[in-house]
Amino acid sequence: MRIITGKYKGRHFDIPRSFKARPTTDFAKENIFNVLNGYIDFDGAMALDLFAGTGSISLELLSRGCSQVISVEADRDHCAFIRQCLQKLGTDDVTLIRGDVFRFVRSCRQQFDLIFADPPYALEQLESIPSLIFEHGLLKEDGILVFEHGKRNDFSADPHFVEHRAYGSVNFSLFRASAQTDGQTTPTDV
Repeated sequence: MRIITGKYKGRHFDIPRSFKARPTTDFAKENIFNVLNGYIDFDGAMALDLFAGTGSISLELLSRGCSQVISVEADRDHCAFIRQCLQKLGTDDVTLIRGDVFRFVRSCRQQFDLIFADPPYALEQLESIPSLIFEHGLLKEDGILVFEHGKRNDFSADPHFVEHRAYGSVNFSLFRASAQTDGQTTPTDV
């Protein structure tokens, strides 16, 4: 696993062979981050990495200048690996939470500029995750949700859906929070 760009560009981390997590491929990661450059300024952004797995996305977000990254991962060994990677980088700008993503989403009172969710493709509740994030208001206005999923999932009917990208077998759906679709009012609406 390697960091593609930013202040930690080129840093490599060897993932233990025993891991079940499949990190997003470098090809897919590089391409989706190129797309995201058109949507968000990473410098100073607040980011959330759900189902953090190996921490590949969290490290990339940090390297690209996010001021705060919160990573949520349930697996004890994966959390230990992410912690080791952060120690090797000598940073504490990532808050690592070992716990259930669904419980975290329901209890979180913070909002983010960017949320990246990469659940196991076979997860039974996979299709409910984007709606859950919007129901709980975790994205700031114009914030972006990047949702990695299998090729059989189609989120194009979701009111927050922006676009779909596929890189090999890796599929991403992008969603955007906006005052109009969230039912929130903006100062000009008052």
